[in-house]
Amino acid sequence: MDLTEQFAQMATGGMYDDLTPELLEARTRAVLATNVYNASYGRPSPERESLLKEVVGSAGEGANFEPTFRCEFGRNIHLGARFFANFDCVMLDGAPIVIGDDVLIGPKVGLYTSNHALDLGERIAGGCWARPITIGNGVWIAGGVTVLPGVTIGDGAVIGGGSVVTKDVPAGAVFAGNPGRVLREITENDRTGYTSTR
Repeated sequence: MDLTEQFAQMATGGMYDDLTPELLEARTRAVLATNVYNASYGRPSPERESLLKEVVGSAGEGANFEPTFRCEFGRNIHLGARFFANFDCVMLDGAPIVIGDDVLIGPKVGLYTSNHALDLGERIAGGCWARPITIGNGVWIAGGVTVLPGVTIGDGAVIGGGSVVTKDVPAGAVFAGNPGRVLREITENDRTGYTSTR
């Protein structure tokens, strides 16, 4: 089975062989590409944006990771415009990770679409499964958050630091904890009157 067929199978959420030579090679390519991208920190934005587009499936204008960024394959990551991730972001993209515009991600955040088989024999044989992660527009994910397979985070949601996101988060909600839960809705009372000086 070629790599395109393997990724198609992975996207269905069924079990796949994580140890095929094609997937191992694809991971190696992703590590090498992210090394080049991470080493470009401090260079002009257009150069970095061009390098990022060689790592991920697609990236909107102004998308940026602070070093160090790591991904499993890269090709299943789709970033909106003005996306920003702080230091040490990890994305396991066995299934698609689709992120909207104006998303902020704090340091040491992990987005994990894939998981190993529970059965010992299947796990040793390379059995894995993956479910997509979708993050809406204007989401803020604070530092130390873990987002697990199959989660959708709605537009404008805020995920509190250190949270483990195991279920969908509605739009406009503050979500926190381990395991995480909706704490409250974001309302007009959250406005401080701040305006940009730009």
